[in-house]
Amino acid sequence: MIEQLSSLSLEQKIGQLFFIGIAGPELDEPTRALLAEVSPGGVCLFARNIKSFEQTRDLLDGIRSTSQIEPFLSIDQEGGLVDRLRRIMTPMPAASKLPSAASAAEQAAIIGETLGILGFNMDFAPVVDVIDKERGTHSNGLFSRTYGASKTDATEFAGAFLDSLQSKNIIGCLKHFPGLGAAQVDSHEELPVVSISATELEDTDLFPYRKLLQTADVHAVMAAHVCFPDHPLQEKDANGKLLPASLSYSFITKLLRGDMGFDGVVITDDLEMGAIIRNYGIGEACKMAILAGVDMLAICAGPENIRTGFRAVCQAVEAGEISMEQIDASLARIAKLKATIAAPPMFDELRLGELSAATAALAAKISN
Repeated sequence: MIEQLSSLSLEQKIGQLFFIGIAGPELDEPTRALLAEVSPGGVCLFARNIKSFEQTRDLLDGIRSTSQIEPFLSIDQEGGLVDRLRRIMTPMPAASKLPSAASAAEQAAIIGETLGILGFNMDFAPVVDVIDKERGTHSNGLFSRTYGASKTDATEFAGAFLDSLQSKNIIGCLKHFPGLGAAQVDSHEELPVVSISATELEDTDLFPYRKLLQTADVHAVMAAHVCFPDHPLQEKDANGKLLPASLSYSFITKLLRGDMGFDGVVITDDLEMGAIIRNYGIGEACKMAILAGVDMLAICAGPENIRTGFRAVCQAVEAGEISMEQIDASLARIAKLKATIAAPPMFDELRLGELSAATAALAAKISN
């Protein structure tokens, strides 16, 4: 895989750093043109892209067949509020409704097998943000998306989910580093400024990451758009504004890669979220994230934002603002993970129906 990536043109190499969304349920000409222009390393589907079992598999097979390098094909399939398959599958229980690590593993097994048959190879899950009773009063977009009511619950349940998911050949991704649990606003709308101490961040929010990086097979981590003004690692940008962790060298390279020893793939949360787009241009945010040590840039909706970000990174590399050494380091991590991707199983609509019924059975069991 690394030999394949090394043979690419500069623009194609940079395309591997992009994790993009596409507009609709079909591989139409505008979408084909976008994929050909950017050569993205990953594509994430949303509810807008999913209409039926067969259509979803055809779409993913089409993306795969048009890609020179095997792409990551992902989705946010958590259950509850974040259930991109609800139009075609029995709705899945929210993480907060699962009573045990065993039930989290059971749900992940259903998700993993389902995603494989549909043609996916990755899931942006599990969430390892920690929500206790006090934090549960905040309106931060995480309602029902977290496990249990403590850091140990979050770690145990998420670890079980991750192991079960990956046993079905679907790559998991821990999110949202370094932690959104104490946020009081939703990063989809604005930048959360989380005024907790460095001690609380370490003891609570980083606890699941430290444990799971030591004990689980963690391949990918998603970086959050969040800042911590009372933490010594908190940086400011060129204009003196607090810098989100997703764009921060201190949080990504010093903390996650250095102190915590993670050498897997780091992906930003969607750079079109209000927390970023209202404070930085998309091109500048892409450059900042790469310089911070991120490997892949998620831009999940607008084709022009994808193109703008792509051109900005290409120009920054050509101008020497971003070194080829940095690009090559990310490509090596991406190639290592892509080398583990298994070919999707045969499409089996009957089995998908059985898995939908298994979801209903799980939901009934945990509600009793």
